[in-house]
Amino acid sequence: MIVDGDKIKFPGGGTHFHYGADIYIAAIAGMLKLPGEKLSNGGNIRNVLDVGCGVASFGAYLLSHDIIAMSLAPNDVHENQIQFALERGIPSTLGVLGTKRLPYPSRSFELAHCSRCRIDWLQRDGILLLELDRLLRPGGYFVYSSPEAYAHDAENRRIWNAMYDLLRRMCWRVVSRRDQTVIWAKPLSNSCYMKRSRGTQPPLCISGDEPDESWNVPMKACITPYSAKVHKEKGTGLEPWPRRLMAPPPRLEEIGVTLDEFHKDTNVWHERVVDYWKQMKSVILKNSVRNVMDMNSNLGGFAAALKDKDIWVMNVAPVNMSSRLKIIYDRGLIGTVHDWCESFSTYPRTYDLLHAWMILSETEDRGCSIEDLLIEMDRMLRPEGFIIIRDKPHIINSVRKFMPALKWDGWSSEVEPRTDALSLSEERILIARKKFWREKLTI
Repeated sequence: MIVDGDKIKFPGGGTHFHYGADIYIAAIAGMLKLPGEKLSNGGNIRNVLDVGCGVASFGAYLLSHDIIAMSLAPNDVHENQIQFALERGIPSTLGVLGTKRLPYPSRSFELAHCSRCRIDWLQRDGILLLELDRLLRPGGYFVYSSPEAYAHDAENRRIWNAMYDLLRRMCWRVVSRRDQTVIWAKPLSNSCYMKRSRGTQPPLCISGDEPDESWNVPMKACITPYSAKVHKEKGTGLEPWPRRLMAPPPRLEEIGVTLDEFHKDTNVWHERVVDYWKQMKSVILKNSVRNVMDMNSNLGGFAAALKDKDIWVMNVAPVNMSSRLKIIYDRGLIGTVHDWCESFSTYPRTYDLLHAWMILSETEDRGCSIEDLLIEMDRMLRPEGFIIIRDKPHIINSVRKFMPALKWDGWSSEVEPRTDALSLSEERILIARKKFWREKLTI
């Protein structure tokens, strides 16, 4: 996909016209008074959550601004549109805005966006806005826009007044308002929370609450205060993009990873990715890979090693490693938490390449079915897409038994990798390509 002015060009020569998208993005930047009306703000706005995204055109245009959006489509409203977004090669996912937290750690996004998203933000005492509060970084923005036709609608004014009252009690402030678009900002520190009158609703979350836990955790109708360190520093301490991709994030110490371990992980994955592409060089075509999933993302080294390719990576943190997803976001990447004993919430034929590092053996160790996981991987993979499996030899042998039935036997390559700092045990690498096939019709 190439962004060219007001056109998005796709492989095969198609174009989708979306006049005014760049003007809209520039208008948001202007409302925020950002230098040069550049929404990226010198790389300080990198991760965006677009809620109720439709076909994800907002996220598509942000790509040309060096901003990556997690375009989230609620299952009950926009689920069909998100399939189109994924076909366009735009980072996007299905989700449920219901009773459970979204599968992202706290302080993951610099900006959240809702334009005509048809979401009732005031339901259940504003619990969805409190979930946004959990996800936004200190000083993060919420851009809310409703249709111009509703400007004089009584119900629209009631919603606006109620949202304004709730967000004021949450210590958010209005940065700018123009017509039917308003931008709020989350506070940088706990100072406002400490000044609220006793009994003010919503309350602060209790000290034992873990804001980064997000897999099957109920949303909580409370405000997540900052740690003493964040309160003092009044910010995230992150480098601007693109420096933040390779810079050690401050939250490394929260998960017990040293700077040396971080740099070692980054360097090893760079070498591993180079080796992968050498292994595939005889069959992989230029620009044939766009949507990529790393099924066991660890610290994001695999995705970081792909930085010079025109791809995006859905970094998946398995539930037992979910605490590391915050590092993914702090590097300016995107991802989600998932339990690979269950199906992944996406459409069939979504990804061009799946990378599975030790995830099959971990699934087996948990007593779940490797066969079921292989079938799920096949469901997500596009025809002529690639699977890279790096795992124990007996796992690779098991996978090979299923390859003919899965139609992964058009092309494959198996090697024994060189030992490196991340080698956990004896490993093998299997790369296979899914055939483009269909059942023969019997007449």
